[in-house]
Amino acid sequence: MLDMLSEFIQDTGYYNLQVNDVVMIVVACILLYLGIAKKYEPLLLVPISFGILLVNLPMGGLMIPELSGEPGGLLYYLSLGLELGIYPPLIFLGVGAMTDFGPLIANPVTILLGAAAQFGIFLTFIGAIMLGFTAPQAGAIGIIGGADGPTAIFLASRLAPELLGSIAIAAYSYMALVPIIQPPIMRLLTTKKERQVVMEQLRPVSKVEKILFPIVVIILTGLLLPAALPLLGMLMFGNLIRESGVTNRLSSAAQNELNNIVVIFLGLTVGAKATAAYFLTPETIKIILLGLAAFAFGTATGVLMGKLLYIVTNGKINPLIGSAGVSAVPMAARVSQSVGKEENPNNYLLMHAMGPNVAGVIGSAVAAGILLSILL
Repeated sequence: MLDMLSEFIQDTGYYNLQVNDVVMIVVACILLYLGIAKKYEPLLLVPISFGILLVNLPMGGLMIPELSGEPGGLLYYLSLGLELGIYPPLIFLGVGAMTDFGPLIANPVTILLGAAAQFGIFLTFIGAIMLGFTAPQAGAIGIIGGADGPTAIFLASRLAPELLGSIAIAAYSYMALVPIIQPPIMRLLTTKKERQVVMEQLRPVSKVEKILFPIVVIILTGLLLPAALPLLGMLMFGNLIRESGVTNRLSSAAQNELNNIVVIFLGLTVGAKATAAYFLTPETIKIILLGLAAFAFGTATGVLMGKLLYIVTNGKINPLIGSAGVSAVPMAARVSQSVGKEENPNNYLLMHAMGPNVAGVIGSAVAAGILLSILL
């Protein structure tokens, strides 16, 4: 009886609990607090945090691979969709079905703002190499600057799977912190006069334009960057079933049931990659700092391009919308609206900011395609 009791005790998580496990459990609880109490990207941060919690409870075996005919852990099987690059494109399918590209079509010049905001990716890529990361690892880290979680996960799974957990958590953390990180940079780089600019109402966009947009974009970008097709292809397909008007059931499923299921699986399996041995390393600290730099640079270059367009158009474009060029949709656009309204209560920048915001989604996928083409 004592032997059975002793064996039971030795098989408990309490008996096998290590200091590193405790640290990761605390990290998971902090992230859960941020997601639930502070509402920082809760739809993703809560599943990711709970995945971290599950995988760092000793003896659970949720990530044990299949060996010698013995079944593996639940999260091991779910994580195959992550490692095989299936979940991020499916997320893009849902994003495309929920996205209105009308503001971008109505004001095509804002695509320059989305493109400019991607410079943070390449600046951070150089910085990561200087800090000792390999070129593929640096590319995966740099994409954090696009503030696009699925793109960061997709690229990391291809270029640096060993860094996937750290990169994913950094990417989604900074997406959640957009309202805190961006406004100081926006105010620093613009004058009060620039922030008060009221932009003209956007022109109406026809149904034909909205249907042709995803078809034309995927042909042009797909021929230029085949490596970006998994992300851009799903993004544009999702948008086409939204705008065509004849596939409402498919659009609804992509926006709701499919997207919600994939988000759950994606969040849990990303969190499951953040084990203590994998996460508590000097490299993780470097990734978090480089991710912050990438996001800050992306915001800054977007605003600076906005200032250039402000000059070129004789003050018709408010530089604040340039910060929305990072693809944290629609939070970055809301931040542009919020900062602009503080300076001028009659300023309504949200729809104008959605142009560079959705351009940033395309831009981050294009940047990922460029990095894959060069580094893989």
